[in-house]
Amino acid sequence: MKIIVATNNKGKAKEIKAILKEYEIVTLEEAGINLDIEETGETFLENAKIKAREVAKYTDEIVLADDTGLSIECLDGFPGVKTHRFLGENATDEERNNYIIEKLKGKQGDERAAEVVTCIAVIKDKEEYTVIGVNEGRIADKPRGKSGFGFDPIFETSFGKTLAEIPPYQKNRASSRKIALTKLKKLNIL
Repeated sequence: MKIIVATNNKGKAKEIKAILKEYEIVTLEEAGINLDIEETGETFLENAKIKAREVAKYTDEIVLADDTGLSIECLDGFPGVKTHRFLGENATDEERNNYIIEKLKGKQGDERAAEVVTCIAVIKDKEEYTVIGVNEGRIADKPRGKSGFGFDPIFETSFGKTLAEIPPYQKNRASSRKIALTKLKKLNIL
């Protein structure tokens, strides 16, 4: 089964391919679809739907769109839906992560509680399906680890390691993306 994933983010595509290895996963670039979709939704779910609907205009294949972000409890859910853009389009992952750590300076324990939220929209046979996956943890005191991308070096899991400190295969077993994709399989959507 072929699935067009509404992304050109190499890290995200690699994770989805590893989790859904029994499917043919194709990025926008690989599918020859040249789109720059503006994420104007106010929630992760709205953004996933926007991306899925836009890509579905260009293909009859199954389309999967994912919007994932970080939500920090003591900051009222910041950075939330703007996780990748809150410092501007040209900011690096390192700059965003350092900004978050600085914002939490002096906070301890549960004050650093956070969650990674993944919302997925799938369009299959002109029907739309959505699922949500959540991974709870906390923001580390400093970046740790060399694996992963985005906020992986600062998101500490319940077993005390950041997502960047664990091997990709282990992350792909427990990530919010894995939780959401597993729901799609259990619902027989994929």
